[in-house]
Amino acid sequence: MARDLAIDLGTANTLVYSRGQGIILNEPTVIALNSRTQEVLAMGHEAWHMIGRTPGHIVAVRPLRGGAITDFEITQRLIRLIFARAGITRLQRARVLVCVPSAITHVEQRAVLEATRRAGAAQTYLIEQPMAAAIGASMPIHEPLGNMIIDVGGGTSEMAVISMGGIVALQAVRVGGFDFDAAISNYLRRAHGVAVGERTAEEIKIAVGSAYPTDQEFKAEIRGRDLMSGLPRTVVLEPEELREAVEDPIMRVVSSAKLALAETPPELSQDLLEMGIHLVGGSGMLRGFDQRLEYETGVPVRLAEMPLETVVLGAGRCLESFDKVREMFLDRPRPSTQRRAY
Repeated sequence: MARDLAIDLGTANTLVYSRGQGIILNEPTVIALNSRTQEVLAMGHEAWHMIGRTPGHIVAVRPLRGGAITDFEITQRLIRLIFARAGITRLQRARVLVCVPSAITHVEQRAVLEATRRAGAAQTYLIEQPMAAAIGASMPIHEPLGNMIIDVGGGTSEMAVISMGGIVALQAVRVGGFDFDAAISNYLRRAHGVAVGERTAEEIKIAVGSAYPTDQEFKAEIRGRDLMSGLPRTVVLEPEELREAVEDPIMRVVSSAKLALAETPPELSQDLLEMGIHLVGGSGMLRGFDQRLEYETGVPVRLAEMPLETVVLGAGRCLESFDKVREMFLDRPRPSTQRRAY
């Protein structure tokens, strides 16, 4: 008997929902390989801890960037590993619902479908991440009301206004948590002459990063490599410095949100002042991000209870009532002329 799985295959994290069981996997989208033998050594958290800490022949790879597959073969192997963890075999194949960015091109869409099919899926369907997020946030998307969702992920950020089960206004930009990390790393090199790795930059962001002044702010003690001497060195960062570091990618997300609001019909705009904007996505948990968006747009912003899990929970609800919501799936690639440009 086939099993139903929903997969939020994100740039930073992969989450899997099994029908009747709930979320069964929540791991970083990283796979560690031996480049000499092409043997898979680890995936998820175990592989993430290897980033920047391995000899040359062992590589920790993120097969997706900006919400799109950049390494087809490794993505296929990653999905096969996900199926194995979910108990899917050749004899017990799965019907799979994959969450994809709403502005994905038809070529990228085909790549997701093909990678999932080759990994062993019996049938594959696609659903747009903003729609899945709105369902996961329990928003009344089938009513004639304006519902706005902002999904800030690792590689992409999407802003959608939804009414009557469809997307009315949409903006997407290939900016997300990885761009926040890169901005912190670049700031440290430029302002303090210290180099830090990808993992350290992410840890700094999570520990003390913010998008808006908050009540509890701390200085950050950063350890890295001095660019002049090559020796280990410690610097102390003020909260204002970290906000300055991530200002450019934050403003790109804010500007896209404003564009989505500008595209919204006036009647639905009135609803948004009452309904507010729902903020989801792992990178939406950056301190003060909801306050920054509210300050910039003038619309109330609510951070979801489970920002990282909202998309896959919405896709999971679709599995539970598959036939009722099937019209919202993108089961065939659409022409690229219907896509919005990033």
